Amino acid sequence: MSEEQKELSKEEILQRKQELTDFYNENITHLKTQLEYETLLRDISKVRAERIQADAFIAQIMNPPVEEDEDYEPQGRQLKRK
Repeated sequence: MSEEQKELSKEEILQRKQELTDFYNENITHLKTQLEYETLLRDISKVRAERIQADAFIAQIMNPPVEEDEDYEPQGRQLKRK
């Protein structure tokens, strides 16, 4: 029987469980920091998009579309029409 296949004693199982628990606990701090970072990035992107949308809305209000004049004839070269 190889070392990998041998059965672990209760103490060894408990030790490995504790090592895993310690590993996870050490990484929770890092993951919480990462979550806060990602959340802040998301919030910044969302606010930027809302600001751009608001700017576009204001631009539309300030510059309404020009009504076309039926008598208007553009000056300059015109493209051939088929």
